[in-house]
Amino acid sequence: MQQSEFLDPCRSLGNGRQSMASVPLGIYFVTSFTRDQCYRTFTLVLTFLLYTAYHLSRKPISIVKSALHKNCALANEIELYSYKEHLIQAKLLGKPFSNDTWCSWAPFDKSNYKQLLGALDYSFLCAYAVGMYASGIIGERLCIRLYLTVGMLASGLFTALFGMGYFWNIHNLQYYIFIQIVNGLVQTTGWPSVVTCIGNWYGKGRRGLIMGVWNSHTSVGNILGSLIAGNWVSSSWGLSFVVPGVIVAIMGVVCFLFLIEHPRDVKCAVARARKPSKSLNGWDTFKHKCKAYQQQKSSSFMDPEEECFLKECDEKIPAKANGLMNSHVVAVSERSTSPTAISFLGALQIPGVVEFSLCLLFAKLVSYTFLFWLPMYLANKEHIDAKKAGDLSTLFDVGGIVGGILAGLISDWTRKRATTCGAMLLLAAPTLYIFSSVGYMGLKTISVMLIGCGALVNGPYALITTAVSADLGTHKSLAGNSKALSTVTAIIDGTGSIGAALGPLLAGLISPTGWNNVFYMLMVADAFALLLLLRLILKELHIFRPKTNEFELKEH
Repeated sequence: MQQSEFLDPCRSLGNGRQSMASVPLGIYFVTSFTRDQCYRTFTLVLTFLLYTAYHLSRKPISIVKSALHKNCALANEIELYSYKEHLIQAKLLGKPFSNDTWCSWAPFDKSNYKQLLGALDYSFLCAYAVGMYASGIIGERLCIRLYLTVGMLASGLFTALFGMGYFWNIHNLQYYIFIQIVNGLVQTTGWPSVVTCIGNWYGKGRRGLIMGVWNSHTSVGNILGSLIAGNWVSSSWGLSFVVPGVIVAIMGVVCFLFLIEHPRDVKCAVARARKPSKSLNGWDTFKHKCKAYQQQKSSSFMDPEEECFLKECDEKIPAKANGLMNSHVVAVSERSTSPTAISFLGALQIPGVVEFSLCLLFAKLVSYTFLFWLPMYLANKEHIDAKKAGDLSTLFDVGGIVGGILAGLISDWTRKRATTCGAMLLLAAPTLYIFSSVGYMGLKTISVMLIGCGALVNGPYALITTAVSADLGTHKSLAGNSKALSTVTAIIDGTGSIGAALGPLLAGLISPTGWNNVFYMLMVADAFALLLLLRLILKELHIFRPKTNEFELKEH
């Protein structure tokens, strides 16, 4: 049988009738992919699973909080309700009330338990933020596969060690804080590495949509982590950490065996941007091409993925760039000669890095406050048990999946990353206010509000950490240097992680004064995130233009 006949699901018989071939449609579908497409899809799926494992190991702490301290402090009316409810149950069972048995686990049995739990979050996230800056620089200089493998094995170890405190009967606060700090440092190996892999394999054409779908690993990991931790939180909370730790370690071994860092490692074609038009391309945005750009602007359409991402490129571009004006092939060959890694300050000078980094600081503050405190908020306000609160909190992550995909799809369609983020941030603030102001809600109302908040809060966060980071890491001002992607990603996510550290800490300090004040803090952070993107939004909407362009336009 010839190759064409093998691939054709139908073949002609001798009598002229058509009959289904022996090849199943599923095999026909699989064989329709090229070798490059198979490798590219495999890398996408594998990195999705790897970072799902990372986030799966971060979620248990938010589920176990309600087990570490079972609301025995009479801090507010809601906790008083739980306290009285326990008294009634104890009386019905004929058992005397014991404060020691009610408060589950020392040292979190004090009245300041929220501050102590907030210290655990702050220890992890602060270490994560500090380590992220170094991780990106280190990741540019090491084999990504080995770097990820070591990081995942270490993450699995320290996640499990936190849970072993239950089995070893450890009640020392310093032990848990130390574990959180080290775990925060080793978990920084994940994000810059997986984003660099995806950036190597996928071009800019549909990067927003592809990375929007791919970035759902964050929410999928949170959901799985919630379900796994919730399964043991009421019986043996140590397993809520040990099981995710084992899963992360296993995925580290999978990473070592199967991850392909770059297409050239398996002799695949490097993904390229769409071919620019002959009359106008991205390099025309250099200073010495501004006049030609202004002349053709009224009659030609500029593809934002072929031009500089947010503003005109610097004059610091090497002179040899002049020879690359109309040849992407030369740029690809330049990348294959292993250029030197970009410096930290050099990455900061890429247009848009500082603005998006600071925006992510406030956006991630909101997202991680929900990540670490939502189960306890639901348990306190709605009088839901720990397992049910953990399961219900997964709806916020479901909304995050929807929001990340929508943000990527809309930004690809409009070709305006900053404007897409700004629109979602603008809608997020009133949604947060409605969620906090509505009184004791039914499960249906809570479910709808959680999905809506998750979509609007995590949408900008997902877009900035994926498509925007990849765009800036492959910015035209780098003149084809591909050694900047990990560093840029680390700077953006590291700055965002500062907000991720501050959010849960502030929530722990503010929540004793009332949960409404926590939501006011989140709305203020959301407003700051929007303000930091305002200049970029105005530029994308062509409301703001540099004065130099205006003067050059008048010369024509």
